[in-house]
Amino acid sequence: MGRSPVTLSRLRLGRLKVVRRRLLQRYEHQPLVSCLAGLYGCQWRRYQRSRLECASLGILIVTFALTLVLLYLWSEVLAVCLLSEGQRLYLHWGHKVDPHFLSHSPSALSLSARFLIFIVSVYEGLDVQVPGTCPLVLAVFLTQVYCTLADLSAELDVSVTVWRAAVLGLFLALLLALYLVPLGMYSPCIKDEGTLGPAPALIGHRGAPMLAPENTEMSFEKAVEAGAQGLETDVTLSYDGVPFLMHDRTLQRTTNVQEVFPNRTKEPAAMFSWSELEQLNAGAWFLSVSARSRNQSVYTLRGFLDLAARHDRLVIFDLYRPPIGHPYRDTWITRTLEVVQNESSIRSSQVMWLAPEMRYLVQELDPELQQTSGQMAPIEELQEEGIVKLNLHYSTMSQKLIRYCTLNISTNLYVVSQPWLYSLAWCAGVQSITTNAPQILINLSFPLFIMTPEQYRLMWVLTDIVSAVLSSLVMC
Repeated sequence: MGRSPVTLSRLRLGRLKVVRRRLLQRYEHQPLVSCLAGLYGCQWRRYQRSRLECASLGILIVTFALTLVLLYLWSEVLAVCLLSEGQRLYLHWGHKVDPHFLSHSPSALSLSARFLIFIVSVYEGLDVQVPGTCPLVLAVFLTQVYCTLADLSAELDVSVTVWRAAVLGLFLALLLALYLVPLGMYSPCIKDEGTLGPAPALIGHRGAPMLAPENTEMSFEKAVEAGAQGLETDVTLSYDGVPFLMHDRTLQRTTNVQEVFPNRTKEPAAMFSWSELEQLNAGAWFLSVSARSRNQSVYTLRGFLDLAARHDRLVIFDLYRPPIGHPYRDTWITRTLEVVQNESSIRSSQVMWLAPEMRYLVQELDPELQQTSGQMAPIEELQEEGIVKLNLHYSTMSQKLIRYCTLNISTNLYVVSQPWLYSLAWCAGVQSITTNAPQILINLSFPLFIMTPEQYRLMWVLTDIVSAVLSSLVMC
């Protein structure tokens, strides 16, 4: 039996209204929705206008921020893997910015800063524990994961009892390990009262490069004024045999060579004569309102040594061998040694001699120099070469390094400019550090984090109790 004409007419009319309403709806390119749909399902097309785009954008921004946090934590996990394989940990500014920004306030150290200090210390053999909320946060996180998995098992109609028992067992095991592991750790920053050694001496890295142009007379004067007990630099020989201070292979970064010698900007610094180097300005690049800082000259090794002698400061310098074709390529060591011994007023005992080339000859010519090695070699080998100091990257800080001190081999670490890293070196018993910021570290009268064994245990016990209470509260 067919439909009546009235019913068919109403049906057609209803369909026409729906079609008309759809035609009147606005379909347009909405950047957010189009991007989400395209990335998710490869559907790049126009979408119906929505009033919820702002809310979705907010959710997307929050999700992106959380993703950045997870990526940062994953970078720290990768650091753990590198350290566990015995590889050196190279930290760039992205790893350091958070601890550096907050390091002036110990109570404000962020979670990521604490976690980074924790993993570096543990896998370098220092096992430093920093007061913080890591166990508490991780415990709550594990509890939340347990609740989520338990709910998921119920929705999927899995045997709830078996599944929850397995997840709960794993959860409790991880939580128990999280609670107990810190209590059995050793750290040089966990010390009895009165056992903390003196603060590491400060050696200005190319002077005080935050206050004046690096490797200039003004920079080293600022380092002395800031309280640096030593000065560090880099030495290159000019084409006519004048040792001068320059870190880079070329003059382009720290001088106005492009203005004075526009056709020689890529030429090695050692291929310029001293009369040519005297024409350059080594401070115009430096961002400062001081007229003096913007009008500095290339500094000679002789001037540097005389400045250190006047202020009774130690010196250490990297010595670069001139390129092929340089008149002093084969006599660069003896020429530099000649300046130290005969042309400057410094005492040889103030010089930490770092260049490994022809070390036996250098020792024979000037036995008062403090022979310094840039390599962590076996103790027997160091003693055979007459090494009295080690100059090492801060990532080599470890219990093995501390043992060198018992054999009268002191340690200098470079480049340490953050108070939290300086605190680690202090706790570890390092004798000196090379720094870009002597004016900041000189004001640190005590390590940022240090505690007695009793305080350490009390901190973790209280943290475990609070963590257990919060975990119970969020347990589903």
